[in-house]
Amino acid sequence: MIDSHCHLADEKFRDDLEQVVARAKAAGLVGALVILEGGNAAEAEQAVEVERLWPEVRTAIGVHPHISHEYAADPERASAIVAAALDATPSARAVGEIGLDYHYDFSPRDVQQRVFRAQLRLARERRLPVVIHTREAEDDTLALIREEGSGEIRGVLHCFTGTPSLARAAVDLGFYVSLAGIVTFPKAGALRETAQLVPVERLLTETDSPYLAPVPHRGTRNEPALVAAVVASLAAARGMPAAELAARTTENYRALFAP
Repeated sequence: MIDSHCHLADEKFRDDLEQVVARAKAAGLVGALVILEGGNAAEAEQAVEVERLWPEVRTAIGVHPHISHEYAADPERASAIVAAALDATPSARAVGEIGLDYHYDFSPRDVQQRVFRAQLRLARERRLPVVIHTREAEDDTLALIREEGSGEIRGVLHCFTGTPSLARAAVDLGFYVSLAGIVTFPKAGALRETAQLVPVERLLTETDSPYLAPVPHRGTRNEPALVAAVVASLAAARGMPAAELAARTTENYRALFAP
């Protein structure tokens, strides 16, 4: 199994990181994609320890839409900071997470868009996939990917909770769709139905830990080992063995991120 999106460099894992990694390996995970915030020195430092404990992990680096306002005066500076971090991180395989979030609007929407554009251009120039965060901003997210990607950018819509039309649009763009712990929630029947529409060769699984712990662990800190619950729920929804889905999503991860 693979956890294609986790935040192991988050401070919430600082005190027991070694045990968290050990549980992930014991659960059968062969790797994970760790998301790092561009310019965050504390996360960069902890990522070194993550790599020491788990050499198979790879990283993605980006400026999240929530903090885009920090680059309002110069959106290209976000791209420059991410580029420098990519150069300094041998395990880096993607730009992300990046995108748009109109639910919280922690940053002005026009600023989010400019910072997103700058990072999409960087990904295209570096020939790297992107890890996309989009919330209540689907139309603008897709439009910017089309405009700046020029058909050359691949990537994933992470922690997918969108509509069937968004899933189809992502697949048409050559993107993958990643499901997190939300797919295990009792009221997520519509999401499970949408997940059945995604071709199995475009599916990924993730935890987004330390957030969104799956059933039956809701309300606790999430961690990579719990991706097994996501795999089981998604496999049941698609009517296939969990081991087969785990193998397919692992293959998909390797195809996208070339770890």
